[in-house]
Amino acid sequence: MNSKATINAMIIDDSRLARQELKHLLEPHPEINVQAEAANAEQALKLINKKIPDVLFLDIQMPGMNGFELLEQLDQVPQVVFVTAYDEYAIKAFQHNALDYLQKPIEPDALDRAVSKIVQQKSLLKTQQPTEKNRNTLRLHDQVFVKDGEQCWFVTLGDIRLFEVSGNYTTLYFEDNRPMLNKTLNQLAERLDDNQFFRANRNQLINLNHIQKVEPWIQGIRVHLSGGETIELSRRQTQQFKELMSL
Repeated sequence: MNSKATINAMIIDDSRLARQELKHLLEPHPEINVQAEAANAEQALKLINKKIPDVLFLDIQMPGMNGFELLEQLDQVPQVVFVTAYDEYAIKAFQHNALDYLQKPIEPDALDRAVSKIVQQKSLLKTQQPTEKNRNTLRLHDQVFVKDGEQCWFVTLGDIRLFEVSGNYTTLYFEDNRPMLNKTLNQLAERLDDNQFFRANRNQLINLNHIQKVEPWIQGIRVHLSGGETIELSRRQTQQFKELMSL
């Protein structure tokens, strides 16, 4: 199977029998290569950083860190298919862009549909992949996982229009949502493409693709974003912005 596989997967589940069953169900899908498995989130973290899988088949409730807490530890989140015994819990747990969820015991037809989504998404990402790119730099189509209280999101980076300092956290602005990510703005800025994201001031970093209007301001310029936010740039940042945007 591995010789034909094009998509690398990792199974993360504290049940050995559950992992074996899922591997058995995946055998009719040669496009999926199960490159690794982990019995808990701590093992998974080490393997994810080493193997860089395309997709995680992820249990939610596990001893130690649960599946959501694992995702919060990742800077760059692979595609995720939740595998859980708690169907209602899984539906409520994530709101945007999780690829799929499978309820235990897994139905082959449901797994077939999930694999189809994985293949489609992999094909889409392949067309968007730059020919040369630093793996440590997050791309516009990469996802970040955000958990704020009981709400969870898989957010495509290009949909985030603004990052804003909130103490030791960073507030993300996308659609009408304002969750906080357990990363500082400086940490995020180091991973973002500075051709797509601009440090407007000490507390705010903007997605250049979401700028709708630029106007003069007494201290420099003001930038208006697609969500209605107005961001003020100092004279120094205004000059850098003009150079970047070739104004």
